[in-house]
Amino acid sequence: MPHYICPRCKERSVDIDGREGFSTDSPACRHCGFGFLFELLDDYYPAQATGFIVCDQDARVLATGRGVFELTGFMEEELMGRDVVEALHLSNGEPVQVVREWGVRKLGQELAIKTRAGLDKAVTADFFPAYDDDGGLLVALTPRAS
Repeated sequence: MPHYICPRCKERSVDIDGREGFSTDSPACRHCGFGFLFELLDDYYPAQATGFIVCDQDARVLATGRGVFELTGFMEEELMGRDVVEALHLSNGEPVQVVREWGVRKLGQELAIKTRAGLDKAVTADFFPAYDDDGGLLVALTPRAS
């Protein structure tokens, strides 16, 4: 049974009635109304301070969830349409390439990002491929002690 997570409110759901995901019946999160639900292979429990970034098939930012501004200092409008690796100056873009090419998850990647203020920040990054026809990407960034 597919598991879904809302990048905005972090609410999880299971598709028990066939209404989750990007269907015309229910295109939004049942909890907060956000227009993206991301399908996962199994349930995922993000840390409290985790921020989600939804990307298209070319790794360009489509939307950001709660926690991204607090972590990076970037407003959603500043990231929209930009390549996620370049926008956040990810210290290693290889996990993004692997997820996009092979459709596999890359979890627990210890990386650094550059905040809007130009500071390097240590994060643990989890990367998830989209299982719909759009072929996008979900990036979960969790701050860690450097």
